[in-house]
Amino acid sequence: MGYAPAMRNLDQHTITESALERIAKCNNPRLKEVMIALIRHVHEFAREVNLTPDEWMAGIEFLTAVGHITDDKRQEFILLSDTLGLSALVDILANRGKSKAATESSLLGPFFREGAPELAAGDKIARGIEGEPLMLSGRVTSTDGKPLSGAHIDVWQASTDGRYDLQFDNFKGAEMNLRARFRTDGEGRYLIRTVKPSSYGVPSDGPVGKMLNALGRHPFRPAHIHFIISASGYRPLVTALYIDGDKYIDSDVVFGSREQLVVKYRKGKAAEADAIEYDFVVEANSQSR
Repeated sequence: MGYAPAMRNLDQHTITESALERIAKCNNPRLKEVMIALIRHVHEFAREVNLTPDEWMAGIEFLTAVGHITDDKRQEFILLSDTLGLSALVDILANRGKSKAATESSLLGPFFREGAPELAAGDKIARGIEGEPLMLSGRVTSTDGKPLSGAHIDVWQASTDGRYDLQFDNFKGAEMNLRARFRTDGEGRYLIRTVKPSSYGVPSDGPVGKMLNALGRHPFRPAHIHFIISASGYRPLVTALYIDGDKYIDSDVVFGSREQLVVKYRKGKAAEADAIEYDFVVEANSQSR
């Protein structure tokens, strides 16, 4: 990196060199690498679009509004990242070295909550929620087919009217509905009872919703159910199952759906409920990248 020009000689190009020179003494190599790339790209963006002061201020006000609406129930910054495809890109980059035999990952999303109750196999996670019953079953295995006993399965989903428990009108801080944690049995099997999810619109009453509207984009996600699979010695799997036939499968507003994760309802052994059977395959820690 060359000598930075004197302040009075800065122009639209040399200001980038000067900004990079200011962080030359950063002693955190990764932070320095990231910030060099960020400064270069954001400066080039401003030059490419000939960013005006009014547009710059509009961007600042937009990000300020995103921060103001964010709280413990709503993470507008994650929603912004999701709708721009950045969250999906980060997920793809993080998982690009995985075994092809492993189940694909998908987005964590903004509605995951720590501390979901641990339930027994076959228990219902939809408590007092109306909707068509659904049974989820299958196994958790390693990439070589070994069933994983005692693996944790975190599961959460939206209701049949497209709302997570955090969005319920009668939400109480200690209440957790449509979410739970299960353990696989000695053969790696799991069984979960719930209700069928529906497609839903992401929160669109805030700055991200206004952005989507201005860009001519819809705010909808296809019907899906989230999972985190974790087992000792194995890489945690954050994923989701997407319901085949949903009209938003190919235009998911947050770019989360994956072909391998699309599933169909079938008639379950219990006549009262449709079913989804899906085997999750996780990768040993030593295999990742």
